[in-house]
Amino acid sequence: MDILSNAEERMAKAISNFQDAIAVLRTGRANAALLENIECDYYGDKMNITSIAAIKVPEPRQLLIVPYDQSDIKTIVAAINASDIGINPVVDGKQIRLVIPALTEDRRKELVKKAKGYSEEAKVAIRNIRRDAIEAVKKDATYTEDTRKQEEQEIQKITDKYTKKVDELLKVKESDIMAI
Repeated sequence: MDILSNAEERMAKAISNFQDAIAVLRTGRANAALLENIECDYYGDKMNITSIAAIKVPEPRQLLIVPYDQSDIKTIVAAINASDIGINPVVDGKQIRLVIPALTEDRRKELVKKAKGYSEEAKVAIRNIRRDAIEAVKKDATYTEDTRKQEEQEIQKITDKYTKKVDELLKVKESDIMAI
């Protein structure tokens, strides 16, 4: 695989990781992605809640978790309480309700700050990939001086494209979080 396509593929993975990271940030609306990274004890193993229960969104500010096996309710509740999402689960018969409270202005600002931190991590990862690609071009003896410069310019164009994408995704998430 050539250096450019390898770098672009790795940058696309960095964008994907960034999208996964900001997806779990609360926006004040119910979103099943909120529970995606929460693991609970499942017969001695760690399993994602999304793997052992159906997640529904009956109302804009409410999640409904319906475990496939009713005996898992206690472990799911314990996992949600142990997580940092800040929502108290309510057991409602054979299901669990998560009522998502409205975000305060301070909490919104805190979440935006967290999203910006994730975006900076993604940009650093993209810049590191750029550095690695440029070093690989410099080490490759088959490149002429002109070809080397062209490759470096192409790598920079790809880097600019992906950092711009990170900024766009952050802007969308930021407006989601700040929307009341």
